[in-house]
Parts: sequence; structure tokens; C-alpha cells
Amino acid sequence: MALIEVENLSKTYHLPGGIDVPVLHGVTLSVEKGDLVALMGASGSGKSTLMNILGFLDTPSGGEYRFDGHDVSRLSADERADLRAARIGWVFQSFNLLARTSALQNVLMPLEYHRGKRQNRGAEAKKAKDLLSMLGLDGRMDHTPAQLSGGQQQRVAIARSLVNDPDIIFADEPTGNLDSATTVEILRLFQRLNAEKGITIVIVTHDAEVCDYAKRTIRVKDGVVV
Repeated sequence: MALIEVENLSKTYHLPGGIDVPVLHGVTLSVEKGDLVALMGASGSGKSTLMNILGFLDTPSGGEYRFDGHDVSRLSADERADLRAARIGWVFQSFNLLARTSALQNVLMPLEYHRGKRQNRGAEAKKAKDLLSMLGLDGRMDHTPAQLSGGQQQRVAIARSLVNDPDIIFADEPTGNLDSATTVEILRLFQRLNAEKGITIVIVTHDAEVCDYAKRTIRVKDGVVV
């Protein structure tokens, strides 16, 4: 069953002075539940704009977007924010961890923004600790990002993306700041999360080697799927 269905999606940015910048031109694609997809394209291809729309950070100018069978093309900003908090997990190239906050507190942070999934604080802390432990960070929970390697920081970011039990994780160039050995480690971790837990994952990348770790690749060029 499709989690994401996009049909004839377009996006044009309207700049000051009446300048229109078209970025997406009639994109049609689908992502099945439990899929592991690489969304690949060069800089300027439109892949980041597409990801932002799929992850409810932006809205399309035209076309249809159905998420889990529901038309979400015209949601308001507040509705997008609620859906994003409840059902989307994010992993970024630069980790986006709070610098003065422990690994454990970084993982707990998304729960502050989605009250619908809140439990008592003890249960939340146990869940965050279990995630960090699952990702091999047993002895690092009280460490700040500066006390962690790049690979460990990205594992914290992955744990953070999982704490709200999302339907899908969007990983935006998640290995861009990692060395080759750590890159393989993180990509294999995504494979394991997908295979063992059935989590749908979309990895946005410009690197063809990253695509080797996905079940399939969607290539974007000049605002269209090729």
C-alpha cells in the first residue's frame, strides 16, 4: 500500500519584482509503506524542494499529494506542522543537535512539540534510552554533541527521528559530513531499521554510491522524475 502518492506535482517560487522560478514540473511518484528509497539528484535538480513538500515543510503550486490515502495538497501551515510532528522523522546532514544538550535530551526534544504522543516523563526517558542503546550509544547518553564523533552524532539524530514512532523518515544527505567508513555504518543502520522494524525511509542524496543501499532509486533532474 502506498504511503505517499504524488501526481503531476509542480512548484513555482514567486520572487519580488514579479519573477517566477519554476522548480518542479509535473512530478509523479509513489512510495510504498516499508520502502527504502533513494531520492537522487544533482544540486539544483529540485530534489530538496520535492522532499520539503513530501515532508510537509512546503506546499505544492499544483498537482495532488496523498499521504496514507488522504489528500494533503492544500493543508494550512498549522495542519502541516501537526502532521509533520506526528508522522514524520527527520535526519539532516549537519545533525542539527542542540550543542549544550545531552544526547538523551536531544532525543527527547521532539516530544516537546507533539503533545498527542506524550507519556509520563519516566516512560519517555526509558524510550529515548532504549533507542540510544539500540543504536550503540549506551555509554554516551549524557554526552553533548561536542563530546561525540560525527557518526555518533548522526546516531543520536536517528534516535531523535524515531522517538515519535513516525510513519516515515526523511534523511537529507545524512552522510554528507561523514567519512567513508562511517557512511557505510550509517547506511547499513538505515537498512537494518527498514528490514527489522519496517520503517519507511527516503534518503535524499546526490551520491550514486548511497543508492546502492536503497531498495530502489528515484532520480530527479531539472524538476522532473527521469
